[in-house]
Amino acid sequence: MKSKIKNLLIALAFCPLSALNAQTEVMAWGNITGYRIDGELIEFETSLRVGEPNKGNMEITGKEKQSYPIYHRDGNIQKVTTLMKGIQLHQTVEELQHKETKINLIAESDTTIRGEKVYFCVELPAPRYGSVIIDNGHDILLTGKGRRIKIEVKQARKPFVRRENGNQVLYIPLMNSIKEGRSSKLELRLEADGEIDHSPARLELDTKQPGQLFVGFGGNFRLQNPDKDPAVIDYCLNNLRVAYGRVEMPWQRWQPDETTDPIAEAQSGRLDKHVQESMEMARRLAAKGMPVIVSCWFPPKWAIDGDPASYKRQGGIQAYRLDPAKREKIYQSMADYLIYLKQVYGVEAEMFSFNESDLGIDVLFTGEEHARFIKEFGAYLASRGLKTLLLLGDNSDATTINFISPALADPATHRYIGAVSFHSWRGCDDETLRRWAAAARQINKPLIVGEGSTDAAAWRYPEIFGESTFAFYEINLYVRLCALCQPLSILQWQLTADYSPLWGNGIFGSTGPLRPTQRFWNLKQLASTPEESFALPITCDKTAINATAFGNIARGEYALHLVNNGAAREATVTGLPKEVTSAQMYVTSPTDQMRLVNDVVIQDGEARISLPPLSFVTIIIK
Repeated sequence: MKSKIKNLLIALAFCPLSALNAQTEVMAWGNITGYRIDGELIEFETSLRVGEPNKGNMEITGKEKQSYPIYHRDGNIQKVTTLMKGIQLHQTVEELQHKETKINLIAESDTTIRGEKVYFCVELPAPRYGSVIIDNGHDILLTGKGRRIKIEVKQARKPFVRRENGNQVLYIPLMNSIKEGRSSKLELRLEADGEIDHSPARLELDTKQPGQLFVGFGGNFRLQNPDKDPAVIDYCLNNLRVAYGRVEMPWQRWQPDETTDPIAEAQSGRLDKHVQESMEMARRLAAKGMPVIVSCWFPPKWAIDGDPASYKRQGGIQAYRLDPAKREKIYQSMADYLIYLKQVYGVEAEMFSFNESDLGIDVLFTGEEHARFIKEFGAYLASRGLKTLLLLGDNSDATTINFISPALADPATHRYIGAVSFHSWRGCDDETLRRWAAAARQINKPLIVGEGSTDAAAWRYPEIFGESTFAFYEINLYVRLCALCQPLSILQWQLTADYSPLWGNGIFGSTGPLRPTQRFWNLKQLASTPEESFALPITCDKTAINATAFGNIARGEYALHLVNNGAAREATVTGLPKEVTSAQMYVTSPTDQMRLVNDVVIQDGEARISLPPLSFVTIIIK
């Protein structure tokens, strides 16, 4: 039997792979999420694990699970270093010729843990994979419908397979016993192959059912880096159509002393520099014609309930509670800021929020307290002559939607709500996104994605911002958000040096001149949507394609945004206006920067286009 298996492995090893181009997808925390062949994803997920499978003590690498992983690319080599349970783990993934990947792993232990091991694991999604063949612990073959993965283990090991959550998980020991001062190495060779789906796609647009208004793409402009922010802000505002803005209210610096009059202090020339710069930022955005949201992170000490020193920051969460006995003074102080912003800088804030008060970054509310704040502060702002409304939510993630339930259920809050808002860092599955859209419809308010992106911890491993994989995950999310939520705007976090879509000029230690990344071109392409467009229904018969569409029907202007997550294919788009005969097509990919393709020919409301592999494609009709 073993000889038959070995012969099979040898035969498969010499089969020509079906791709001309291949890429291993490596996340910043080290997990390999698959292997791209001509754009087609051969899906699986690796992880490093410390513990024992049967004891429930397993720590697993994953997004935001380890505090400070280090990611670095050097040509065709990607390196990740991370720490788990006192064990330093180093992973090097190198692209070789002939679509082969070499994986080198090193575990270095600074501790002793009895009865636990370190493993390199490969999880196989159940719908795709069915067979795992292990030969002598060195050659492993994973097969399934249209998929084949061959793993060669260079060192002597005893791999095994477990079924977990319906999937098969291959365990390859990296360190068999964890002792202080011990190190262990493991080298693997991985080859992946599979059927490449080039079958044509069909998309159907419905221009007769316009949905919610999309004013355009927006951005956050919270100032944090006086040295690097200005150049990034200038570049973005000069090269993107930014339709909506969000800035900080530095309340902590606006009125640090409860007994002073902050407006009088400002009029006397004692306005804090950061407050002034934040107000200037708001004025600059308003001068471009965009609505401005003002959000608060840090309260002054006098407004905090109890001793501020008693609040310990944990995992970036401060969770200050506001002093209920000073509610009126708190409202007056924040309203004074908004009044001064209007009177001196000419900006009446469209909406106000405490940033992520569901989580406590940095003010914490319960859902009931949030509803009460909306009613009371909304009424107070109105009494001071301000039209500024409140954001319902401005939640840290999509997952915490129940936080807004008390306000949704209280009709007295609705008159003071300007929009429903959440941040897209986590929990953006289809069902949850539809719940957010339904919440906005329930009270007939627009939905705003107050902070848009995919990984809140990415600042810890900033080289990932330059990776095509990161850019691709981000634009996929935005297209899905537009299709499922129909937001008024998505506000990128940020259009400053923080999470910058630009590289160079010393940003995160980068060298060379300031220059756009693939992320920037994705954002620019999405921002090219015609102004004041309505969301339009669009369907596609391929799960590898995410699509959303917009139209300003009155002006006859339309935009179709398509993300092709697979191989190159032809696509037919139907339902286009009969009077339209041509359109412009733009492509952003690892090799294209919003490249203008020849005009698309449209006949009888139908267009045929070619979708490049792993690409973001936009069709503009004007």
